[in-house]
Amino acid sequence: MIACFDIGGSAIKAALARSPADIEILGDTPTPRHDFDAFADLLDEAIARGGLPDGAPAALSITGVVDPASGAIKAANILCIDGRPLGADLSRRLGRPVLVANDADCFALAEAIEGAGAGHRVVFGAILGTGVGGGLVIDGRLLQGAGGFAGEWGHGPIAATRAGTPPADLPRWPCGCGQTGCVDTVGGARGLERLHRHLHGLERSSREIADGWLGGDAAATRTIDVWTDLVADPLALVVNIVGADVVPVGGGLGKVRPLIERLDAAVRARILRRASTPLVVPAQCRLEPGLIGAAILALRDNADAAA
Repeated sequence: MIACFDIGGSAIKAALARSPADIEILGDTPTPRHDFDAFADLLDEAIARGGLPDGAPAALSITGVVDPASGAIKAANILCIDGRPLGADLSRRLGRPVLVANDADCFALAEAIEGAGAGHRVVFGAILGTGVGGGLVIDGRLLQGAGGFAGEWGHGPIAATRAGTPPADLPRWPCGCGQTGCVDTVGGARGLERLHRHLHGLERSSREIADGWLGGDAAATRTIDVWTDLVADPLALVVNIVGADVVPVGGGLGKVRPLIERLDAAVRARILRRASTPLVVPAQCRLEPGLIGAAILALRDNADAAA
């Protein structure tokens, strides 16, 4: 049995896992973002509440990039852990092995083992949430690239400056990563809202835009047309490069099934492989995939150590 946590900038969700399919939720609490002692104490209290045996491991799915070489984490929205070798620091503090992984990677692994990617060899998990992220799983194993950046298709200055039918002219918006013109600036929920504002001068939430599109609103329909072009091109490139069998989509926009069906049709029209069945599909894990992915990583690590 292991403890697993899904850690975001707002809340920490805790659970106990006996297997990827047997996860007991322990609840959630606000994230201490500025006090490392409070952060570590919160994890320790959850572990004690769950009755985890001494020395049993813990695993964290976390918003941020983890360097697999140094263990250092970049987590700009949780300042008390930013720059720390978090796994090592927490292992000393909690007296047990602690594994730390990026939340998009955990999502991809959860979907590859327990979700839409089960039974497929190459799974690219795409996040279309507030922003754009992803993770790559091959033969059931997470690919962790140099610096921890594998799967980050949302970053790189490749967003088109003309998209839609007829084409709309678009600026190259600055991205939080420091570059300009990243897919992240147009592909997630905030990007969809930015596009709508640019095209129509209207402030609408991503939910309102999606609902308007589904209801036949002309402005929302135009925004979704442009958005589909902007996201389908780079996602098709990813599929061509990694040879993905399936692309489960998570995040808020991933829950809008007709939108994912539209994106799937656009991606399949752009890739080299002729796919007659859906390729880009909604995520299937009903439990928090970060918890499932963290559990898979820690349970495997524990089994490898015992072998």
